[in-house]
Amino acid sequence: MDMFGTTWPVFIGLTVVLFGWAGWSTGNALAITWRPMWQLLPYGLLLAAGDRFFDYALFQNDLLSPLGYVLSAIVIFLFSIASYRMALTRKMVLQYPWLYERAGPFAWRERPSVRIAV
Repeated sequence: MDMFGTTWPVFIGLTVVLFGWAGWSTGNALAITWRPMWQLLPYGLLLAAGDRFFDYALFQNDLLSPLGYVLSAIVIFLFSIASYRMALTRKMVLQYPWLYERAGPFAWRERPSVRIAV
C-alpha cells in the first residue's frame, strides 16, 4: 500500500478503527443535535488530516500523501454518514412515533393513516 503512504496494518488500526470510530461519533453527535449533514464535511476533512499526522508521527509514514489523505477522508466520511443516518432515523422514529416508522437502518417513512369508519 505504498501508493497511499501507509501499510495495511496501520491503515486498518489507525484509519479504520480509531479514526473510523471518531467519524462515527461525529456523525452521531451532529444527528442528535439536529445539525445539517453538510457539517460532516469540515469535521471529516479535519479528522483525515489528523489521521495523516498520526500516521506520520507514530509510524514514520508519508505525511503529504494526497492519495492517503483522500482514502482516509473517504473511510471517515463513510463511517460518519452511516452514523448520521442511523442516529437521525432513530431520533425521528422515537420522537415522532405517530408520524414515522422505521424503513430500514438508514431511513424512515410516514405511517399509513388510520381511517375510522363512521
